[in-house]
Amino acid sequence: MSEAASTRTQIALLPSLAPLLHAWLPRQRWFAGKGHPVTGFSLVSATELLPLDGTGPGLLHLLVDVEQPGLPADAPQDCYQLLLGVRETLPPHLAPALIGHPTDGPLAGRTVYEGLRDRRLAEIVLERLRRPGQLGPLRFARFEGAPTIPGSLVARPLEAEQSNSSLVYGDAYILKFFRRVQPGPNPDLELPLALARAGCDRVPAPVAWYEARPQSGSTPYTLGVLQPFLRGSQDGWQLALDALNKGSSFTAEARALGRVTAEVHTALADELPTVMLRRAQTEHLAAAMNRRLEEAAQAVPALLPYVPRLRTAFDALAELGRDGRAWRAQRVHGDLHLGQTLYGGSRTENEWSVIDFEGEPARPLAERRKPQPPVRDIAGILRSFDYAARTHRPWNPAWAELCRAAYCEGYAEAAGTDPRTEPELLRAYETDKAVYEALYEARHRPDWLPVPMAAIDRLAATP
Repeated sequence: MSEAASTRTQIALLPSLAPLLHAWLPRQRWFAGKGHPVTGFSLVSATELLPLDGTGPGLLHLLVDVEQPGLPADAPQDCYQLLLGVRETLPPHLAPALIGHPTDGPLAGRTVYEGLRDRRLAEIVLERLRRPGQLGPLRFARFEGAPTIPGSLVARPLEAEQSNSSLVYGDAYILKFFRRVQPGPNPDLELPLALARAGCDRVPAPVAWYEARPQSGSTPYTLGVLQPFLRGSQDGWQLALDALNKGSSFTAEARALGRVTAEVHTALADELPTVMLRRAQTEHLAAAMNRRLEEAAQAVPALLPYVPRLRTAFDALAELGRDGRAWRAQRVHGDLHLGQTLYGGSRTENEWSVIDFEGEPARPLAERRKPQPPVRDIAGILRSFDYAARTHRPWNPAWAELCRAAYCEGYAEAAGTDPRTEPELLRAYETDKAVYEALYEARHRPDWLPVPMAAIDRLAATP
């Protein structure tokens, strides 16, 4: 297709797809703007990975901005990465992947569907990653020193999709396909690359990745990362639930996870810049926590009676900053919990790995890339033990307390400092996390609201 014809196709493409995307996008689990009307789309880039005018299926890569005026003012612009298959007719096994049939434009009369569900098309993406280089606005890259990616690996999508989509290739590699993207380095590529350079093997090292630079000189979007697939591993959340159901101790695993967390933090601090949080930064941090508490209490009435006592956790942190206390901040995981860990499997038996360094996808990328105290990650794991214990009937708070203590002990063994020796900092971050959890559960899983509320009650009673 000539450049002029390609330009004409792109201009006509999005208007023809817009009616289909209006219906399809809000139904996807990874679509972040649920509950807010979609008022329009704008095309950021369009790339044909397989020609659309061929006799076989075509593959179209799109970056699309979604207009939703009802979103919060500080919410980042929502840009979504789409991989669309195009066929004359859809075979029966791909019927669940159907997006629709454009009635006009360059794809009129053809069938458009979710390309990641088509094994043949998903394997095209891996072929592009095997051969680094440029294709229009897309750039495919390999990690220096990574082993050669073999060909003919069968692709299959992972069904447990959340904020992104994942493809497994032959039980050897897993590709995380970022759905909601922003300009700038994604931490889920940036931090594992730094850890690989530091020689830290607690995180699967990136093998290859791809990005888009829609305009010359613009900041690239990180679009996907290929890493080794740890076949046979079990995620930490399910491992903890199994231990609870069997009535087994989990303290040895918790202590080992504490050591691994400290190793990851140490490697990140060695490889990437660190800063000190002094009075001004600490007051800003505490003010942001107080603001989130007030906003959450307006949305979750159950929080209102606790607000004055919870606020003391943040005020105590600010007071320490005014008294001259300072804390080191560094790059951290940002959304660490048991579900972001893997145990055992092909990496090595009876050891932990840490995955998914994207942080909280709903937050702006610049915020997720800011240095933070390591205790933010620690608080996330401590809250995760509480969550696991609450799923058991009867509730087993003693199990959670033993795990929390063992985790902190393991962290201290590897880091040289126990997070419990700075109770004000730990309490502030645990409180902030519990407030976030209460808001999330009230909005999405009301039956789970008692889980963070039990922590709110405990933290509010802490002197």
